[in-house]
Amino acid sequence: MLLDVILGILFCFALLFSIMCCIKLMSVKRQLSDMTEALSDIQAGNGNRKILAADNELTAELSYKMNEIVYAYEEQLSKLRAADETNRQLMTSLSHDVRTPLTTLLGYLDAVHRGIVTGKMREDYLEIARRKAYNLKEYINVLFDWFKLNSSEFSLSIEQTELAELTRNILKDWIPIFEEKNLNYEIELPEKPLFTKVDLDGYARIINNLVQNVINHSQATQIKIKMVKQNYEIEIRISDNGIGIDKYDLQHIFERLYKCDKGRSDKGSGLGLAIVRQMVEKMNGRITVQSEQNQYTIFTVFFPFDA
Repeated sequence: MLLDVILGILFCFALLFSIMCCIKLMSVKRQLSDMTEALSDIQAGNGNRKILAADNELTAELSYKMNEIVYAYEEQLSKLRAADETNRQLMTSLSHDVRTPLTTLLGYLDAVHRGIVTGKMREDYLEIARRKAYNLKEYINVLFDWFKLNSSEFSLSIEQTELAELTRNILKDWIPIFEEKNLNYEIELPEKPLFTKVDLDGYARIINNLVQNVINHSQATQIKIKMVKQNYEIEIRISDNGIGIDKYDLQHIFERLYKCDKGRSDKGSGLGLAIVRQMVEKMNGRITVQSEQNQYTIFTVFFPFDA
């Protein structure tokens, strides 16, 4: 009799366990069906679809992992879309900014070649063609810099450097250009060594681009370049007394392909300052800009002081 009772109880437990397993299995089957449906929706292009699961469900951890994969996929896809849009804009810019001056350049050279212009006018045409050729070369160099900077093969050789002497060597090549363009210049570099870690060529590109920016766009009569140590940073300030930058343009000045509608000439690729910012940040520095229209513009580059 007792044995029958025990067997009955065990049977009830087994039946209850079987029912619970069936319910759990049906729940897992439903969850897997929902996951399959969600994945099909994601595969169809709905990146906002997420796989839902309660914390106590068997598939919860799997759902969370799959959601992480979807998040990462969407982030990579967003970056690819942004890169694709940037490349599209670059190609549009390249089409306009290269073909137009190249056509003009060929027009001047054809006029000289065919003898349409003679004497002083011929010399003037050749000089204009020479200037346009150099402008075109400068534009193409900037494009190559941009593509190289954003390629997977780009790398910097960061090393400890005495920045004042390096800057002095870079700027000495600019002095004849300042004098040729009647641009008054003041250069204040400390005699005391200031060490930081930079890529030598990258740092030269930063300084050269910022100085070239003043010459090309500011319409200034004076440029000042000053280096100081403030707290734990080395500051390099490049200022001019030119036409300045509009407040709206100022907040976009480091964006790629951005060209100011006011306060700057039409010359340029819209990449120079974007390249400068990227180079500075890749060397653990930062850059700021201040400006008042028709008064001044100051670009300040900061690098960590490395004692």
